[in-house]
Amino acid sequence: MDVRSKTILVTGAGRGIGRSLAVHFAKKGANLALLDTNAEDVDETRVLCSAEKIVARTYVADAANEDSVVGALDQVTTDFGRLDGLINNAGIVRDAMLIKVKDGQVVGKMTLAQWQAVIDVNLTGVFLCAREAAQRMITLTAGGVIVNVSSISRAGNAGQTNYSAAKAGVAAMTVVWAKELARYGIRVGAVAPGFVRTPMVAGMKPEALAKMTAPIPLGRLGEPDEIAHAVGFIFENEFFTGRCVEVDAGLRM
Repeated sequence: MDVRSKTILVTGAGRGIGRSLAVHFAKKGANLALLDTNAEDVDETRVLCSAEKIVARTYVADAANEDSVVGALDQVTTDFGRLDGLINNAGIVRDAMLIKVKDGQVVGKMTLAQWQAVIDVNLTGVFLCAREAAQRMITLTAGGVIVNVSSISRAGNAGQTNYSAAKAGVAAMTVVWAKELARYGIRVGAVAPGFVRTPMVAGMKPEALAKMTAPIPLGRLGEPDEIAHAVGFIFENEFFTGRCVEVDAGLRM
């Protein structure tokens, strides 16, 4: 896909990887619909994108809420008159051990609230946004591209039962949707980032960062722009669908 003058919706566009995704596609000439729950953050992203002389609009919505997603997607198609791409990036973490034990005694466990919050945003939110985007792409009869952001944690990461389950589900849904939507000219792919230098990670203590990077073959964190580049490849390569690109500096080799 030549993304120039196309309309691409980015969820979780307020900061981190989502902001880098938005700016990457703005520089490529795409018009952006920027969705986030934080109005101030997403407006900062809009300003950065608008500097590239494209049209960027913001939508404050909750990806995990059906009415919110439907309303936002209706407004996007009204505002732009088209929808050519969706990047399902919105996500949260609520890390905890399944069972926490100290001195042989159980002292804690992952709560149902921690489980449900992550499943709601990272799995159900991806489902809702993709469903509504696909419906509009089919109605508009112009095809499109959907890219879901999974994670290296989809293979299972201690302390992340909820997050790992959600990201594994995202990778599985990518395959299902690629099979179902190809007939409508819609390609579906995913990227699975490793450890990336987001604002949250950058704020960690030096010793924690050193421990995080120690097992990475390339010996460093990824940059949000590098994840955006991988997503850009999926958009631009018309022969790509149904696969998950791992961008993790070789951590899962």
